[in-house]
Amino acid sequence: MEDLISLSSNFLYLAFIMYLLATFFFAATIRDKRGDKKSKTLNVISISITIIGFLAQTGYFITRWIASGHAPVSNLFEFTTFFGMMLVFAFIIIYFIYRLNILGLFTLPVALLIIAYGSMFPREISPLVPSLKSHWLYIHVTTVSLGEAILAVSFAAGLIYLIKEIDQTKSSKRTTWLEVIIYTIFSTVGFVIVVSVYNAMDYSATFEFTFNNEVTTVDYHLPPIAGPNDGTLLTEDRMDEIFQAPAWMQGVNAARKFNTLIWSLLAGLVIYVLARMILRKRIAAAIQPLLDRTNSDLIDEISYRAVTIGFPVFTLGGLIFAMIWAQQAWDRFWGWDPKEVWALITWFFYAAFLHLRLSRGWHGEKSAWLAVIGFVIIMFNLIAVNLIIAGLHSYA
Repeated sequence: MEDLISLSSNFLYLAFIMYLLATFFFAATIRDKRGDKKSKTLNVISISITIIGFLAQTGYFITRWIASGHAPVSNLFEFTTFFGMMLVFAFIIIYFIYRLNILGLFTLPVALLIIAYGSMFPREISPLVPSLKSHWLYIHVTTVSLGEAILAVSFAAGLIYLIKEIDQTKSSKRTTWLEVIIYTIFSTVGFVIVVSVYNAMDYSATFEFTFNNEVTTVDYHLPPIAGPNDGTLLTEDRMDEIFQAPAWMQGVNAARKFNTLIWSLLAGLVIYVLARMILRKRIAAAIQPLLDRTNSDLIDEISYRAVTIGFPVFTLGGLIFAMIWAQQAWDRFWGWDPKEVWALITWFFYAAFLHLRLSRGWHGEKSAWLAVIGFVIIMFNLIAVNLIIAGLHSYA
C-alpha cells in the first residue's frame, strides 16, 4: 500500500508541474499575435500538456482509491485536489468547444491554487467514519465537485470580462472591487507560502483550554496571532497569542483555523502590496493589455454556458443526492447544518443568475460580476465553512 500511496503522490506532483507548464504555454499563445503556424503549434502544445496533467491527476485519483479502498474524497485534501482535477476537466471540454487560449491562462492558475491549497492539509489515509461508508460518498461528492468546477470556469470567464471591460484609467468602485477579488486570490497564494514555510520549520505550539467543560489541547502550526479563548500556551520559546479568538467560534480547532485565516490574509496583503509596488499600477490594469484581442461577447457566452451546464449538475449533487444520503445517514433529509445552508445559498444564487440573465437581460458586465460573486460563495463554502464553522460536514 505504501508503494501505491507514493505513486499516487508522484502522479499528483506531475499533474501540478504539467498544469504550471501549460499555463506558461498559454501565456505564450496570448503574447504571440502573428497567428501563423508557430502560433497553432503553441496552441496544440498548451492543450496537450494540460491533458497530460489531467491524465496524471486521474492516475493519482485511481491509485489513491485503490490504496485507501474508498473514493478519495473523504477529507479536505482529497476533496480539494479532486475539485481542482474537475476544474481542469471542465476547462478541457470547454476549450475544445470554443478554442479560446486566454481561458487557459486564467483557469489553470485557479486549478493550481486549489490543488496547492488542498495539499497544505494532512494527506494521511484514514478509515471512513460509519456515516461515510456508503456508495453515496462518491456519487454525492464527485457530482458536487464537477458542478462547482464547471461554475468555476464561469468565474474565470467573468474575471477575464471584467478586467478587459472595466476602465482602468481612473479609480472607481468597480476597479476597487476588482482589486479586492485579485487580493483574495493572492491570499490563497499567501496561505500556501506561509503553511509551506512553517511546515518546513516544523513549527508547533500547544495551547490548553476548556471546551465543553473539559480541559483539552490544540496544536498550532503557525505562530498564534489568535489563540483559543481563555487558553494557556504550554510550549516554551514560542510567542503567545496577540489576541484571543471570539468565544462564539465553535469547535476544538476553531481558533487554530481562524488563526490560519488571519495569516493567509496578512500574507496575501504583503504579496499584493509588493506586486503593486513592482507594477506601479493596479494588478488588473497590468493584465488588461494582454486581453486586447479577446472577444468580449464570446467570453460572456462562455461564462453563461458554464452556468447553464454547471447549475443542473450542482443541483443534482449538492441538493438531490445530498438529501438522499442525509436521509440514509442521519434519518432526515434536511437539518440546517452550515454546509447544507451554504449549498442552498449557492443554489439560490445561481438560480437568480439564470433568472436575471434570461428574464432581465443581465448580459455583459452585470453577468460577469454575478459569475465572480458566485465563485466567491463556492470558495466561502469550501474554506470558511469547513475551517471555521463547525458542523457535520467539516472536513478539517
